[in-house]
Amino acid sequence: MQALHSRWRLSPARLLRYGWVGFLALLLAACHQDMYNQPKVQTYDPSTFFADGRGSRPNVPGTVAVGAAQTDTYLYTGLINGVEGDVMPFEVTRAVLERGQQQYNIWCAVCHGEAGYGLSAVAQRGGIVPASFHQQRLRDAPIGHFFVIITNGVYRGDPEKDGYQSMYSYASRISAEDRWAIAAYIRALQLSQNATLEDVPPEQRANLGQ
Repeated sequence: MQALHSRWRLSPARLLRYGWVGFLALLLAACHQDMYNQPKVQTYDPSTFFADGRGSRPNVPGTVAVGAAQTDTYLYTGLINGVEGDVMPFEVTRAVLERGQQQYNIWCAVCHGEAGYGLSAVAQRGGIVPASFHQQRLRDAPIGHFFVIITNGVYRGDPEKDGYQSMYSYASRISAEDRWAIAAYIRALQLSQNATLEDVPPEQRANLGQ
């Protein structure tokens, strides 16, 4: 009996260790209940505190999210002093063109066709005539023109009267960087269909007949 009693008797060190565990458990439980059960409005819950009855609040006008400041005007507008620019806002690399091709095939090819001639299923069945990028007007257009069109869309006629939007804005669907990548790829498409011998580096012209 004495041996059994000594087996279950807690030493001071063991008592201190178990005591801290119990104290920590009580502390965490109390903290969880205070924070978990505090008065708050869940997502999409109504609220009588605000005049419109909504718990979710709209963004304060002029609020800019962290990392979303558009400080590079040309990157986000394609305009220089109100005129469409003819330079890329960043270096065009192979990776940029491949990204542009990927995004073009996702968003643009369905109407303009993979080769950019405006030949597509939408053109045949949709009752619209998508522009061919190989017409002289667009071959002569500055590269910023394509960025602006992707950003703002295209209206036919007067939108205040009987005009209609034949191409919607993709600004909310495609990032500014990807819109530029698509513009660069359109330039590559134009060059691929209208290249001349002078466009080929002299050291590679001998390979054209192979």
